[in-house]
Amino acid sequence: MDDILLQIKNMTIGDPKSKNAIVENLDLRVKKKEIVGIVGESGCGKSMTSQAIMKLLPSNIKIREGQILFNGKDLVEISEKDMKKIRGKDISMMFQEPTRALHPLHRVGKQIEETLKIHTNLSKQDAKKKTLELMKAVGIPNPEMRYNQYPHQLSGGLNQRIMIAMAIALDSPLLIADEPTTALDVTIQAQILQLLRSLRKKFAISIILISHDLAVICENCDYTYVMYCGQIVEAAPIKTFLESPKHPYTKALIEACPNPDKKIEQLHPIEGVVPTMDDIPEGCRFAERCPYKTEQCTKENLEMYSQKDGAFVRCFLYRGDTANG
Repeated sequence: MDDILLQIKNMTIGDPKSKNAIVENLDLRVKKKEIVGIVGESGCGKSMTSQAIMKLLPSNIKIREGQILFNGKDLVEISEKDMKKIRGKDISMMFQEPTRALHPLHRVGKQIEETLKIHTNLSKQDAKKKTLELMKAVGIPNPEMRYNQYPHQLSGGLNQRIMIAMAIALDSPLLIADEPTTALDVTIQAQILQLLRSLRKKFAISIILISHDLAVICENCDYTYVMYCGQIVEAAPIKTFLESPKHPYTKALIEACPNPDKKIEQLHPIEGVVPTMDDIPEGCRFAERCPYKTEQCTKENLEMYSQKDGAFVRCFLYRGDTANG
């Protein structure tokens, strides 16, 4: 399909020395000009998925199988030399916690400028001019002054804007934003998310938005994937997802979210704990925490079952309500 920018097919990631996978049989696609969300608890494999796309996995973690197709090219098969040409230019990434991602001893303007120097033929003067334009575009006040400052001299929100400026510097068609609102107060969170939405519209880019915060995903994405313990358990257009959540884990996440319309006693925390990667259970990985668990759930492996409303869900409860059934 011509409108598909990125498609991941049956990707499994893990330590070659371990029998268990960190991410297993993952399928995901991103259309052009679309914001796609990946939501789940810490440690479920969200960030590892983004690192796999960028081919920046830790040295002891490998892509065991699957494809990562970007504009039809399989990134799994290309060399590191060719991947360096794609990073930043075709796929850019905002890493978690900008104060850790930015170099503490380099001025922030110079760090943006460095991206331009590596990937373009701009002169030093033109690179600085472009840098100041980018800083202004992402809402950094007084960019001429901020250009010469260091990360520790800026607030968390301004450092995040610096990261966004670096990410859009080369007009990359795909931006991966990994927990872009971590450690920011609510007001700044809203500003950063609004900025990402406006950049999608202004530059016609696609965005993968990764978050543990379900509200962030629901308010900003066109399509969402829910991850649990290394697997996608539900995938749906956001309208379908909000109107008809299906997987018991998804429903539990929604029930656990604070809501001004709910009384405190109505909140329902998810009982139990997430299985560790060293002790992955047979069958459904959510079964031990699920109120609908049957014997089948703990013995048989599940597929993603296609639904008539366009959703996909990894749950036996929905095996009979397939798009073809």
